[in-house]
Amino acid sequence: MTTDNIKEETQSLNFLEEIIEQDIAAGKNGGRVHTRFPPEPNGYLHVGHATSICLNFGLAVKYGGKCNLRFDDTNPVTEETEYVDSIINDVRWLGFEPANIFYASDYFPKLYDFAVDLIKKGFAYVDDSTAEEIAALKGTPTEPGKPSPYRDRSVEENLDLFERMRKGEFAEGTKTLRAKADMTSPNMIMRDPLLYRIKFAHHHRTGDDWCIYPMYDMAHGQSDSIEHITHSICTLEFVPHREIYDWCIEKLGIFPSKQYEFARRNLSYTIVSKRKLLKLVNEGHVNGWDDPRMPTISAMRRRGYTATAIREWAKRIGIAKRENLVDLSLMEFFVREDLNKIALRAMAVLDPLKVVITNYPEGKTEFLETENNPEDPNGGTRQMPFGRELWIEQDDFMENPPPKFFRLSPGTLARLKSAYIIQCDEVVKDADGKPTELRCTYFPESRSGSDTSGLKPKTTIHWVSAPHAIPAEVRLYDRLFTVEDPANDERDFLELINPDSLKVVTKAMLEPSLASGTPGDKYQFLRLGYFTVDTDSTTEKLVINRTVTLRDAWSKAKG
Repeated sequence: MTTDNIKEETQSLNFLEEIIEQDIAAGKNGGRVHTRFPPEPNGYLHVGHATSICLNFGLAVKYGGKCNLRFDDTNPVTEETEYVDSIINDVRWLGFEPANIFYASDYFPKLYDFAVDLIKKGFAYVDDSTAEEIAALKGTPTEPGKPSPYRDRSVEENLDLFERMRKGEFAEGTKTLRAKADMTSPNMIMRDPLLYRIKFAHHHRTGDDWCIYPMYDMAHGQSDSIEHITHSICTLEFVPHREIYDWCIEKLGIFPSKQYEFARRNLSYTIVSKRKLLKLVNEGHVNGWDDPRMPTISAMRRRGYTATAIREWAKRIGIAKRENLVDLSLMEFFVREDLNKIALRAMAVLDPLKVVITNYPEGKTEFLETENNPEDPNGGTRQMPFGRELWIEQDDFMENPPPKFFRLSPGTLARLKSAYIIQCDEVVKDADGKPTELRCTYFPESRSGSDTSGLKPKTTIHWVSAPHAIPAEVRLYDRLFTVEDPANDERDFLELINPDSLKVVTKAMLEPSLASGTPGDKYQFLRLGYFTVDTDSTTEKLVINRTVTLRDAWSKAKG
């Protein structure tokens, strides 16, 4: 999908909405809709999770239902409370409040009882085989597997062994609990999948109470059933797991939650592999998980993306049964669209060049009223100080301009935004011939809003009063990778990092209204783009991130 057809796109039901509406019409589950978002707390959520959050919570909102946030915390080695807290924060920042916050670890006693029930019914057994032996007996997609030599243990022996596993009598890797499913199934998942493994590790919530932990196939469907989830929505890689999901629920005779799958929406110039993201962080290619170039929700928030823009993007890209690559420019389109409505306007000069207005009275300062946001009728105005010495952008001046250069040059006119028209009279240079100061005259009768000068300059440029300017560090962020689909490129992904993904401007000058800016405040710097105050800002040093440029320059350059 591109930005070209966004406005014309008509709203229609996606296939999940069709299923839900059919279920409601049929009175299934009493017309209830109950979804869940079940992340594993082993890292920070990324843009892929954002689409899943918007989908699951969005469906609950649309159909007057509920959505649980449930942490799939069944692997104590990789999970931390830090990640739990960040996930809760991300979900709420995106605008959603869970009906309940649950943990798979809440259900450890119940899941253990479920496992015992499967053993008693002859549907699970304790296996002494090593991981290598289990893999060797699994067979191949074209050859059936072979049963484990421990598959026909008696119910009594399995119950005894499983209880002793629970008590910690066996070492890690020496025993597992497996489903007695179908070793000849064409679905490799159904070839007696593992249900429990031994792991002596401290759990972030249950401490050392347990030394056996349920596998995904033992925990997921059964947790859904415990919570009476009506529509368990997963991505396509879980299609092979649906059969064991249904099998466990059927054999246990518990509430029949149903699993449905949708296709991932991959974002261009982005990777979401946790292993690769961890490598970027650990090797210092980025400055942490919330580096604004990262695809994590915390990084997007820090960069200045809004929750409204992300929700709208997730809605517009839709839900499908086939994966595709979504252009990052589409996300940026919605970010610009939202920021245009809410961002305060301000003037900033990133590469300052001094302007001295020689005919402006020394020591005089006047305050020019300008709108905070012309898109917001209630946005109000602010007072911009104007005086004899100003900063403008180096790029807005050229001593020997080519044809059609419509900014400032010797002898030409330019309007200062919301202020006066000036004329460049003299250029002061350093020893290397680089302009360091422009000496200009202004026309008092040309003030914006009451111009009677009759002059017609061909350009308007932004500026900042030099004595009132606030110095700042401005970080100009761009795409982290140089290729559209780095996840599927044959080269090492580290070779694809964009060397220009971050440029740091250390001597920017901002208008004084930004002195009170706090992390998260959003601005449109006139002619430059959308920016936000970074969390690195202090009372001594203001740090600003570029969220996105004013226009999609990247796609135009690529084209």
